[in-house]
Amino acid sequence: MTTWEPPAPALSVRQVLALERVLAGEPEVVAGAGRLDRPVRWVHVAEAADVGVMLSGGEMVLTTGVLLAGDEGKQAEYVRSLHRAEASAVVLGLGRAFPAPPEAMRRAAERCGLPLVVLHRPFPFAQLTEEVQSRLVRRKFAAVSLSEAVRTRLTALITTGAPLQRLLDEVARHSGCPVVVANLAHRVLGTAGERPAVDDVLRDWERVARQAGAGEGDGWIRAELGGRGERWGRIVLCGYRGDTATGRLLADRAAEALVLHRMLGGSARSWEEQSARSLLTDLAGGVVPAGHLLPRARAAGLPVNRRTFVPLVVRGRDAARLDRVLRLLGLPGIAAELAGTATAVLLSLARDQDADALTGHFAARLRAEPGAAPVVVAAAGARTSFDDVPAGLREARHVADAVAGSAAALDLPPVVRLHDVHLRGLIRLLRDDPQVQSFAERELDGLLRDPDEDLLSVLRTYLATGRNKSRTAQLHHVSRPALYRRLEAIQARLGVDLDDFEQAASVHIALLAHDAQQR
Repeated sequence: MTTWEPPAPALSVRQVLALERVLAGEPEVVAGAGRLDRPVRWVHVAEAADVGVMLSGGEMVLTTGVLLAGDEGKQAEYVRSLHRAEASAVVLGLGRAFPAPPEAMRRAAERCGLPLVVLHRPFPFAQLTEEVQSRLVRRKFAAVSLSEAVRTRLTALITTGAPLQRLLDEVARHSGCPVVVANLAHRVLGTAGERPAVDDVLRDWERVARQAGAGEGDGWIRAELGGRGERWGRIVLCGYRGDTATGRLLADRAAEALVLHRMLGGSARSWEEQSARSLLTDLAGGVVPAGHLLPRARAAGLPVNRRTFVPLVVRGRDAARLDRVLRLLGLPGIAAELAGTATAVLLSLARDQDADALTGHFAARLRAEPGAAPVVVAAAGARTSFDDVPAGLREARHVADAVAGSAAALDLPPVVRLHDVHLRGLIRLLRDDPQVQSFAERELDGLLRDPDEDLLSVLRTYLATGRNKSRTAQLHHVSRPALYRRLEAIQARLGVDLDDFEQAASVHIALLAHDAQQR
């Protein structure tokens, strides 16, 4: 898809003077040469001495000065009135009234900082007004057309259920600059644009955002997000290269779309959760170096300087609950659901805090939360370098996956670590090995050829509890005789004696490999 190029800025005084028709009049800037980049909103031909009262700002005024000749007081006041009306420049055609630049007007213009331009050759003002007005109208029409095109495109995305990121990508494509959505505390909720440019913006986001909050200098254009009299965020075009008025239109259209997207519930997750999920997914994936993700982490509100990072993966609780517990305990961190049923958490602790104790406290608080599923909190070792966080998240995910499906049967510690998963962890690492797969199929053939999920579940629990019949019967809510019948059926179909340690161990390893493959 072709990136949209923003229109050039509105015509400045300098650009007007460079037009071919104007050059024919041999223009000379005799005052206010440092203000030639002022935008020209309109061109107005006026001979009246009190023209200033008829202006609204941004006009380039063309005059022959015929009513000012011979009165230096009127000449100076004429310039001052244009300055008060915020005119962009005054162009004086030399001729019968003024054969040379009038000194009174020049001095007044220099004091006011108002560009004063004289034309040395006769010049039809109508040609200049026609040229400039037509250019300005074309630019305004192009901006309005762009605004409507963006509105139509964003509305179409919303109606198809597109996520927030897709909308922001579209805004960035049209604006040609980084786009940031932040809450009122300047915490970044979403970004779009070329990644290096976005990272430059986010590197010191909070300070830059606060400094740029008062105006729209350097192309920073913002629009507020909110509804029903309440603001809850803003969208910022960072370093927009086009006309400020066009940028405002783009920002306004984007804000309208984002408010509508949020009202319609375009995603089950909040924007904060989407931002955290994107960051944690990229960290866990390891495709993007962790150092490149530091600006995003900092802008998302995660402390990153001189911190201890604890990567966790939790099963049995969603991201919203985990985020709530983090806030209740006052633990800095982010949580987001990953693919499957796992939820990643990244704690960011001060160096002098006890990472193990706080992780255990977090796990205990989660277990106290009501929920149908048992909670498994898998943790990697604490990291003091952000570069080591991706490996830590992968380790925690490996630990969580190793005990998945057997949490109720296993006597797990509050926080499960790599040294707690023993054989399960090894089998999960080897699950893609063809010989391990063949072994599992061969050992379990009697149960897999004609699958019986009830028998497989009983076998799984029986082996996970160390062949404890009482515990197995309790977990499956059956009587001891009923359990014995199931175990006899399992042994008959597999052709093994589960009372024999070596045969039971062989079946256990095969079942672990089979379960790892299924997950």
